[in-house]
Amino acid sequence: MSERKLSDLVDATRPDAVLDEILAIIHLIAPGANDAEIRLAFLETVRLYNGEFPGYRACNTEYHDLRHTTDTALTMTRLIHGAILEGHILDRRQITLGLTAALFHDSGYIQKEDDLEGTGAKYTVTHVDRSVDFFSDIASDLGLNDREINEGKSMILFTDLSVDPDQVSFETPNGKFLGRMLGAADLLAQLADRTYLEKLLFLYREFKEAGVGGFSGERNLLEQTVGFYDKVSLRLESTFSQGDSFMKLHLSSRWNIHTNLYRKAIDNQKKYLKQILEDPDSNHRNHFKRDGIVNIVRMKYGDKQ
Repeated sequence: MSERKLSDLVDATRPDAVLDEILAIIHLIAPGANDAEIRLAFLETVRLYNGEFPGYRACNTEYHDLRHTTDTALTMTRLIHGAILEGHILDRRQITLGLTAALFHDSGYIQKEDDLEGTGAKYTVTHVDRSVDFFSDIASDLGLNDREINEGKSMILFTDLSVDPDQVSFETPNGKFLGRMLGAADLLAQLADRTYLEKLLFLYREFKEAGVGGFSGERNLLEQTVGFYDKVSLRLESTFSQGDSFMKLHLSSRWNIHTNLYRKAIDNQKKYLKQILEDPDSNHRNHFKRDGIVNIVRMKYGDKQ
């Protein structure tokens, strides 16, 4: 069992499978709990990303997509479960709020229906503020009260790497605790994704459309990603150092796995990326085999970088 990979546990390509797992964990935390609000928030998120939400276009960012959002929500649920196993007290309303914030943390990439220029990637620099605004607009329809909405808005700020977590204010200690957890879940979900390296080809396009400078091409982004791994490690340590222990507790309880499979997936991908970059003359795309992403990039953007 200890040899299983993170991607073996849940089919992350199927939102319904992710929702089922989230609800299964919720019922481990609180058997018989009413999960209607979490289910509603999840299904509204799927509607938003699929272009079925009134006034909004479908998601058209290929890195910050529905898969990343549901991955983040699942990671958040796992961390919450681990925290409770360790003895932290979080009530049902707080758990619902944390998961709702996770589900809408990247909603700022979604364009309104009359916004027909480019893709949501153009909002890369401002997407967190836009996500906060969207969450504020929809949260009351999802059953959250004014105090919870303010807490949720602050939680989403933790997903902005430029924000100092110590400068984000909360009304309650558990609000800040969940905010730090969301910041960790966002990073862990990205870097542990089995297609993370392939999806960096999409991320490069998002950065290019947004005018985010500092990258001369796909390969240069990959080279800088090696350093990004270290930046993420420091961020996780300073923001949410309990993440490892919480994830281990969850995986042990839920799956009888005693290794942090997130860390293992991240370490393996970092090692593989370094191997790819060791040969300056090799084409990095030849090493990316998963989910046909390289072919999608070739067809949509061509071979020019």
